[in-house]
Amino acid sequence: MRAGRRTRIPLVLGVAGVCLLTLIMAPMMMVSTFPSIVGGELPDCEAAVKNVSAESKTATSDIPPDYLKLYRKYGKQIGVQWNVLAGVGKRETDHGRSTLPGVRSGTNYAGAAGPMQFLIGTWGGKAKIKIPSKFNGYASDGDGDGWADVYNPADAILGAAKMLKRNGAPEDVRRSLFVYNRAWWYVDQVMEIARRYAEDGAVAVPPQAEPACDEPLVQAAPSGTVAQILQYALAQRGKPYVWGGTGPDGFDCSGIIYMAYRNAGLTIPRTTFGQWPFGMRIEAGEEQPGDLVFFNAGPGTSANNPGHVGMVVSPGKMVEARCTLCGPIKVTTYRDRTSIIGYTRPLQNPQVLEQLRLKEQG
Repeated sequence: MRAGRRTRIPLVLGVAGVCLLTLIMAPMMMVSTFPSIVGGELPDCEAAVKNVSAESKTATSDIPPDYLKLYRKYGKQIGVQWNVLAGVGKRETDHGRSTLPGVRSGTNYAGAAGPMQFLIGTWGGKAKIKIPSKFNGYASDGDGDGWADVYNPADAILGAAKMLKRNGAPEDVRRSLFVYNRAWWYVDQVMEIARRYAEDGAVAVPPQAEPACDEPLVQAAPSGTVAQILQYALAQRGKPYVWGGTGPDGFDCSGIIYMAYRNAGLTIPRTTFGQWPFGMRIEAGEEQPGDLVFFNAGPGTSANNPGHVGMVVSPGKMVEARCTLCGPIKVTTYRDRTSIIGYTRPLQNPQVLEQLRLKEQG
């Protein structure tokens, strides 16, 4: 089997507010009192980035219509490449057409089941689970019948999409596939299938994962100071989450922010717990680049004690180091997250204002 060799999804916790990881979010903001030296509207960089959406003739001839519809539906809903989902389905069971053990009932020699070949433990402990109920796994109810059935294509494909998303897709597709089945030859095979299924022969990544978007983000910063902060943070994209990390090889959620401000000659608290009360509170919808967005992220955190933080890089987007199994540092969307506690602007803290004044003097 594939679909995860681990039967439990680890909760990665950061130290004393460094970053407790399970997150989600909503908006606030930051307003600069400093003159904008690189300001302007944020250019639309999406036009310069490939966005695979059309199926190739190979896809339409090889993938059963009902499966293709599910790959497209749940790829879009969860936010992973539909053709990568389809590549997994092809490699695992030929889109459910395989007659080998474990595809329609029971399990195979490795304990995997269903069209997307989930380990029963990774699915949730049982092949069929009543929804809603408490379980630890990727069991999903894709067809809305109240059951998460590992043998049901809609349920299995939705669960696979969630697993790929949880482990790095759509930005770090290869990593997410490696977690799905820990063999690089498997990753290579799925990627090759995915490319054949796309009309333009590519596996697209979202615009925010493309270097083409970095320069416009920096150019649109509200001040030269914010531009310095963003430039450093964006340059760390692709590096791993490292608990307690402040670089240069990896960072945790508050560590990348701490070092980005330090790169601009400014000192702010090191941990999430310290950063939350430090900045001036900003109302949701008024946040701007350089502001921080905080989340209630798990055990030991609360509305007054957030466990995760990201840095706003443009309206609705943030750069974050999320967790060990969440993929590399990247720019992500925050307005579709839950558990957002609020936004702050470190640049309006009196200590930072004094640091900026001293910088200007000399």
